[in-house]
Amino acid sequence: MNQIYSSIPSAQLIVELCVQNGIEHVVISPGSRNAPLTITFANHPNISAYSIVDERCAAFFALGMTQRFNAPVAVVCTSGSALLNYYPAVSEAFYSNLPLVVISADRPPHLIDIGDGQTIRQEDVFKNNILYSANLKGDYHNSVDSSMLNYNAKESFTALQIAIKRQGPVHINAPFDEPLYYKTDHMSIQLPKLEELQLSTQKFDPSDFISSWNSSAKKMVLVGVNLDEEIDAEILNLLSEDPSVIVMTEITSNISEENFFTNIDSILAPIESESNSEALFEALQPEVLITFGGLIVSKKVKKFLREFKPHQHFHIDPREANDTFFSLTQHFETSVNEFFKPIQPALKQQKSSYFIKWNQIRLQTLKFRESYKQEIEFTDFAFYYSLFDHLPKDETVHFANSSSIRYANLFDSRREIKAFANRGTSGIDGSTSTAIGYAVASKSPTTLVTGDLSFFYDSNALWNNYIPKDFKIILLNNSGGGIFRILPGNKNEDYFANYFETTHDLNAKHLCDMYHIQYTEAHNSIEVERELPSFFERNDSPQLIEIFTPRLENDKVLLEYFEYLRAHIDFQSVLNKDYIETT
Repeated sequence: MNQIYSSIPSAQLIVELCVQNGIEHVVISPGSRNAPLTITFANHPNISAYSIVDERCAAFFALGMTQRFNAPVAVVCTSGSALLNYYPAVSEAFYSNLPLVVISADRPPHLIDIGDGQTIRQEDVFKNNILYSANLKGDYHNSVDSSMLNYNAKESFTALQIAIKRQGPVHINAPFDEPLYYKTDHMSIQLPKLEELQLSTQKFDPSDFISSWNSSAKKMVLVGVNLDEEIDAEILNLLSEDPSVIVMTEITSNISEENFFTNIDSILAPIESESNSEALFEALQPEVLITFGGLIVSKKVKKFLREFKPHQHFHIDPREANDTFFSLTQHFETSVNEFFKPIQPALKQQKSSYFIKWNQIRLQTLKFRESYKQEIEFTDFAFYYSLFDHLPKDETVHFANSSSIRYANLFDSRREIKAFANRGTSGIDGSTSTAIGYAVASKSPTTLVTGDLSFFYDSNALWNNYIPKDFKIILLNNSGGGIFRILPGNKNEDYFANYFETTHDLNAKHLCDMYHIQYTEAHNSIEVERELPSFFERNDSPQLIEIFTPRLENDKVLLEYFEYLRAHIDFQSVLNKDYIETT
């Protein structure tokens, strides 16, 4: 069977370059101006194409696939406002270092700004949140202009290479003139020879790091979002067994050791209300901070490290370093494994009580978190105890913003659970779409934990034919934006419920009926404990369980948790000068 191509040379060129650069998955938003691309992508034997109508959902769906593959996935749309709907996912990809390839069809230049429909100024539309914009020149059916072809090939190839090697979003904008639907069974072009992009590699000198490590008795390692890097066990042991090192992780760090501090806010929040909080924070203040991974969720650890700055801050990442704490000393552009392996023999343990003192606080936190469970009524926080009790091993969990991921970070993550969240821009706009895209790409059980506003905002994510049968959604419905009741602000003002919390009486049952998703609901702990086991066991159709929690109680239970910890934990022990030091 002959392959089908668009008769427009630039459409053929773009598709072939995508295939040559390893793109195997393309999400297409239906339209007319992008017909040349759709015809060629959809009929290419090396491309798996997906059709998703809502452009915002389509882009986040593709983003979820890039999370799974850590490789470029393309998303294709028609001209006009369709392209602008990709922007939320583009910005998320930009700040999460994900290689999303946006390919947009455009009107030819002579048809822009003359009053034609579905026409906007598309060139460089993402310029502040993109690694590269390739603005191609227009061509015509079966008419090959070699100079135009070479220009378009070079621009498209450069964009694709940058997406791959610098790990971030790029945009290829291709103007097409009518007719748009002509086809051919052969390629009318021959791709020019193109040289791979060579990125300069930085040679780094670790001597300052080694010196600082070996002379410091208080070292903190803080790990952000980690999508795919497997940290060698010997390096994890190096970090977890040194008495001068505290390792703080979040659930999206996707690494864990018994001695790692996985519930950061449970330690920091109670200290804030202690009478001698400054002395306690000074005791926790690291001399050296080592960071790797992506962005950090915890606002409290950011506040702490900005006010009690480390003397030196080293960041290890092959792409970039954010000066999050305004104290960045040096950026090592390499992976964690490649950095530590050659210098590991030179790193010495220091005599220190830093870990052992703060580990006692950590262990008390874990103890009293469990006892607090017996003190509270059924709320969002109470549900998370049940969630982590029942999550199957090897489950992939996507947490929506904002409350969902913050509650999750108050509990211990387990290595066998892989956790993701859109923390690049931290928006609620594409959590469901991203999770579904990941699930389609992974072909393994994936669960989304989401709040009501995030879920309803992105409900068009369910409007596609690709949701796996074992995909699950846990929807916490507290009738509004619960995060706003936790954040500072006057919750008693008349405007609060309408303009901040956005209260509602919606539920997901009718959406589930419309999209053929099995629906279950629970209103209390007894129902949750009864329903969750079978919820995770059923894999014959996509399903959603809606957990209804009390809107006016959730914030109280969470804030009282931190006060409960403060009242029960002996924070003063870390200030004890007579504490026995160990080596």
